[in-house]
Amino acid sequence: MNGIHDMGGLHGFGRVVPELNEPVFHARWEGRVFAMTQLLDKTGIYNLDEHRHEIELMEPPDYLRDGYYGRWLFAMESILHRKRILLRAELQTRLAEIAPDVEKRTPPSKSDRHWPLSPTEKILWGAWRREAKITPRFAVGAEVRVRNWQPPGHTRLPAYLRGKHGEVAMVNAQAWVWPDTRAHNRGENLQAVYNVSFAGREVWGEDADPEMLLAVDLSEAYLDPVE
Repeated sequence: MNGIHDMGGLHGFGRVVPELNEPVFHARWEGRVFAMTQLLDKTGIYNLDEHRHEIELMEPPDYLRDGYYGRWLFAMESILHRKRILLRAELQTRLAEIAPDVEKRTPPSKSDRHWPLSPTEKILWGAWRREAKITPRFAVGAEVRVRNWQPPGHTRLPAYLRGKHGEVAMVNAQAWVWPDTRAHNRGENLQAVYNVSFAGREVWGEDADPEMLLAVDLSEAYLDPVE
């Protein structure tokens, strides 16, 4: 779906200013949201792509204001409410109960901001693949055009690439789950994923650096051959 979350190629958001020595989490609640999300992912209540689609349903002002883990928290609460596992009314009641204790707590010092992850902890969060045999449709060097795909639901296809012409630079022939259907529990549609190279001017127009190349990983279902 098209929305504020698909910001590639958009203007007007100002410069990206990297944060020097940026911590893993800026506040303790962010780490807790991360941990809860990881645990819920193992229960089967919802999957990663379903979670991502829920974030896409945020109102644009909320998406821009709430930050990375604020979006995770929104998605978690929204899905649990919709599936009647934890209703918003129950959550608000509990928040009211613990509010007096929260106000008495001493905030962490700056030296306690980083809360690094344990180096032995293995995080299973990202794209999914299966142990299955598939036959890739395209080979390295194949010319492809990205479909002008405008789905009403979740997609991992950036809007700025739709309709653009590129060349397959790498074939990942493992059986990758297609997020567009998995997000809506409509099957996994196992397929290859390709690293496709695009000329900068093909994507951004004549004002782009003529030496620029853009490499993007794309599911097979997003691509058509150039005849």
